[in-house]
Amino acid sequence: MQNMTKPNILLLFSDQQHWQAMGCMDPFFDTPHLDAFAEKSVLFERSFCTTPQCSPSRSSMFTGFYPSSTGVMGNCGAAGGGFMAQKTIGAELQDAGYCTGYFGKWHIGDDPVGNAGWTFSEKAQDDPRAEANAISFLQSRGGAVEPFALVVSLNNPHDIYHYGQHEPSEAVGEVPLPPSWDLETLKDKPPIQAQFMEEDQGKTMVGQSKENWQNYRDCYREKTRLYDAQVGRILEELKKQGLWDSTIVIITSDHGDMDTQHKLIFKGPFLYDQLMRVPLMMHVPETFGSLPAQRINHLDVVNVDLAPTIREFCGLAAQETQGKSLAPLFMEDRPYQARDFVVGQYYSKQKWINPIRMIRTEHYKLNKHLHWQDELYDLKTDPHEITNLAMDPEFAEVMKELEGKLDQWMEEHQDPFYSFEVTDISGERRL
Repeated sequence: MQNMTKPNILLLFSDQQHWQAMGCMDPFFDTPHLDAFAEKSVLFERSFCTTPQCSPSRSSMFTGFYPSSTGVMGNCGAAGGGFMAQKTIGAELQDAGYCTGYFGKWHIGDDPVGNAGWTFSEKAQDDPRAEANAISFLQSRGGAVEPFALVVSLNNPHDIYHYGQHEPSEAVGEVPLPPSWDLETLKDKPPIQAQFMEEDQGKTMVGQSKENWQNYRDCYREKTRLYDAQVGRILEELKKQGLWDSTIVIITSDHGDMDTQHKLIFKGPFLYDQLMRVPLMMHVPETFGSLPAQRINHLDVVNVDLAPTIREFCGLAAQETQGKSLAPLFMEDRPYQARDFVVGQYYSKQKWINPIRMIRTEHYKLNKHLHWQDELYDLKTDPHEITNLAMDPEFAEVMKELEGKLDQWMEEHQDPFYSFEVTDISGERRL
């Protein structure tokens, strides 16, 4: 029988799943298991990643710090992509007596400090194997006394990169394309957005028919469905082992995908909501929290919040991080102070360095570029982020206020944004 004074932790996360890529958010998607989980959990509709890149976002998830602090600013092996060398929440949990497991894609390097903390692990990008390892781990914990913390990192829907090999089960003519696909011209947007499509990974879609774009969306839906099925089987095993009522389950993603929004695909040097907003759902058993299942759409949360949240739920020693614990939201006697804004970061893609900083309030979003024209969107009147207001004199005061708040945040968090260089696609410095 387990010690119920400490919860088990199960963190399941996908790779490259945007916030709307669930049937409960958009009926286009076929995710019955995620939808069923949403009904029994707290779903954060305004959940963000720190950056739309795998390695740096994961470094934030496991430490509670932004990429500018973890040192993993780009994907490992790319510009700015150093190995994660900080102690993770996994090591803290293991030190506190938890049996820890990590299975699936890792993608933050092999530094011994960053990798420590997992009692059992196989850090391999192989979704079927990650699922099998997770199920075996849960089967071994059914009668255990010590609490466990299991992280399962599944690669889909990241396999959207193979959309050219996708064979739809039926004609894609009825697949809906988002409003921004029709509305976007990339006029008054930083030229790197068009450059990504014309010269980088987006060029496979340039000049293609509407049907090709619909095929992309159909492929993305299918990859998300595959991920959903694996989540369903892992959750079924958790319940089968009698662990549902003693386990806090967190389901999220490391970053999004453009999914044809703005006539863009994959991810690149842009910070549209489709890349920055990710699913986040938490099931907290009554033993550990009193907040009933619901959707929360009035609070901004960021994936730097995951480590401090797990730390507080599990009774670990408090530590200073750049995230906010969400645990107080689930406990009647704990105060929670909401954010006034969300900050996002972007550094590079392969050798191509185009640093960007985002500050997003409920009303406005400012994307600040080092070399290119900035972007300002009125999210109240323009939720699809079509019209760039950065050069509109009527919004000069809004720009000034947001820039001031962003600069203050960067100073307080020792973000070296203004010291970075900008390069072309080949990695050559721009003068």
